Amino acid sequence: MANIKSQIKRIKTNEKARLRNKAVSSSIKTAVRKFRDAVTAGDKAVITSELRSASKALDVAVAKGVLHKNTAANKKSSMANAANKAGVR
Repeated sequence: MANIKSQIKRIKTNEKARLRNKAVSSSIKTAVRKFRDAVTAGDKAVITSELRSASKALDVAVAKGVLHKNTAANKKSSMANAANKAGVR
């Protein structure tokens, strides 16, 4: 445990940020998993809606600083390619 007052404060803020980041990254994983399940099922309407929700989750993560914008762009691009291969567009 830290003895310095500022370090004690940093430990508390780091823990809050870790929990916040964990929640956001968990929602990303859930959204991407739902999208992949929709692609394997082949339902075009569900694929479209899950692609939108996963893209939104990635954008929220970028806005909150959890993900880098290029990482989110790569994930969204690969999901769009998967949707196109499934015949959505």
